[in-house]
Amino acid sequence: MAQTLLFIVNPRAGRTRSMAPLFEAVAHFSEEGYLVSVRQTLHPGHATELAEAEGGRFDRVVCFGGDGTLNEVVNGLMRLPSPPPLGYIPGGSTNDFAASLELSADPLQTARRITASPGKPLDVGLYNGRPFVYVASFGAFTRVSYSAPQSIKNDLGHLAYLLEGVKDLSTLRPYRATVAAGDEVFDGSFLFGAVTNATSVGGLMKLQKERVVLDDGLFELLLIPTPTNAVELQALIRSLVLQDFDGAGVIFRHVSAVTVETPEGFPWTLDGEYGSGAEKVEIQTLRQRLTFLL
Repeated sequence: MAQTLLFIVNPRAGRTRSMAPLFEAVAHFSEEGYLVSVRQTLHPGHATELAEAEGGRFDRVVCFGGDGTLNEVVNGLMRLPSPPPLGYIPGGSTNDFAASLELSADPLQTARRITASPGKPLDVGLYNGRPFVYVASFGAFTRVSYSAPQSIKNDLGHLAYLLEGVKDLSTLRPYRATVAAGDEVFDGSFLFGAVTNATSVGGLMKLQKERVVLDDGLFELLLIPTPTNAVELQALIRSLVLQDFDGAGVIFRHVSAVTVETPEGFPWTLDGEYGSGAEKVEIQTLRQRLTFLL
């Protein structure tokens, strides 16, 4: 009996001008013996609705879109008692998680990889109970992913994020917070904070591949305390330019859980999408919670 595959497509994702490459991917799935059902997203949150309502009836689910589309699909699948394996064809303007997985932007090539994969369980994060795939962050650059208009993202790609990031620098502000991670507590003012399970953060910060393990039950905590003088600022800039996250002015840890408390309830982003804020944020890592087709 043929296996079934649900293909969730965000038609507005990234630079896509022609749907032809997606037709090739669908044709490949069919040639490999899958009965394919294609659903296009019509509005924000629709991918979550589709994954939850229909995902449980299929042997495999594949989504096409950016990190935000992947986040929505994962949120839907996580609501199922027994979610099917998930394949991801990246189609956004900046695909941080796809870069960590070394996925090709060529839909046909990635489709071939999906059908050949036996599946690999990867970690999933929880932000106050809400699933996220690879990053929860606050502070500098966290507004970049959703403040750049989709049309600009499509035309300029990664440059749009850099332009928005430079604009954000003019409004840098410190965020007062207490961050508890394991046996350590960091209390003070921070320009940026992230709990991540990817080698690329926001399309702007890169972590060494050997330092990020996607299925070990640990996410990476990255904090940038606010410099208090010119010497600290210079040291921080040097660490960021060299991408040296063990350098001065940067806190880097491997963690299974993080609690962030603040009187402000400042905004966060989850997988590059706006995630609102709360005075107390609890982040957990669910080890090998969802099977990905890689």
